[in-house]
Amino acid sequence: MVSPERKRAGVRHLQAEGLSSQRRACDLVEVSRSSLYYPPRKRPDEEALRAKIRQLARGNRRYGCRRVWAILRRDGWQVNHKRVHRIWKQEGLSLPRKRPRRRSYGPAGEIYQKAERPNHVWTYDICEDRTERGRRLRLLSVVDEYTRECLVIEVAPSMGGTQVIQVLKWLALTRGMPAHIRSDNGSEFIARQVRRWLAEAECKTIFITPGSPWENPYIESFTGKFRDECLNCEIFVDLQEAQTVIEAWREEYNTRRPHSSLGYLTPVEFARQARLGQKERAAAGSVGSGRATPSLRPLSTTEAVTLSL
Repeated sequence: MVSPERKRAGVRHLQAEGLSSQRRACDLVEVSRSSLYYPPRKRPDEEALRAKIRQLARGNRRYGCRRVWAILRRDGWQVNHKRVHRIWKQEGLSLPRKRPRRRSYGPAGEIYQKAERPNHVWTYDICEDRTERGRRLRLLSVVDEYTRECLVIEVAPSMGGTQVIQVLKWLALTRGMPAHIRSDNGSEFIARQVRRWLAEAECKTIFITPGSPWENPYIESFTGKFRDECLNCEIFVDLQEAQTVIEAWREEYNTRRPHSSLGYLTPVEFARQARLGQKERAAAGSVGSGRATPSLRPLSTTEAVTLSL
């Protein structure tokens, strides 16, 4: 990419050589005539901002420009996304373009029993990875569909119904049980002992249609981010190292990483906002004001960044 300064220098060179008029020279080097006499002025924080953007890009290799802009705003930088995008392009930090997905023309699938509040609907799934020596790792992820919080990622060489119940018992003690839990039809989730335990805990199960992962979009989206930002970037020596690295990534995902579908709030920030809204609605109901409280919605990007400052 040729800088504007180089383009303006090219215009002046052509004019000095007498090879072309000013209009023709500007057309040749693709520079606007109105910007020819504009002296560029560097902002005093330009170099510091560039260094900060490079640091964030190195530490978060799979983050895009918008997510880095949201982090900068949270850290106190008064900068808009257009300036960040300009520096991002000049530094050559753009991620490789993804292959376009095949367009779907069928009816969009609807999600049965959408979450309406925190701890209403959980979703869980199991993915696989391997250590440096080829040892298999089974990873059980549990996500709150409303707040997008990752509640736990359990790493084990094998994962059966007994291990699933142990993880759910620990979550029940620390967070309470949800009203519903969604999963595919994997053998670990349809096991008789798992369904019996969930029934005793008064948690209803939602099994998606076999071969229809779009009916469980939240955990599928989370697994894609998990694999792209963590599993594909790390080589684990053993099980213990895998658990340590993955737990550190889970903490960052919940507390540091801005979530685009939540208005670039982190899941923890959005959960805090949701619980505050629940308390306000409960207080309004106890007073009996009779006024309807607006339902909670993910904030827009501007609102979320302003709130996080």
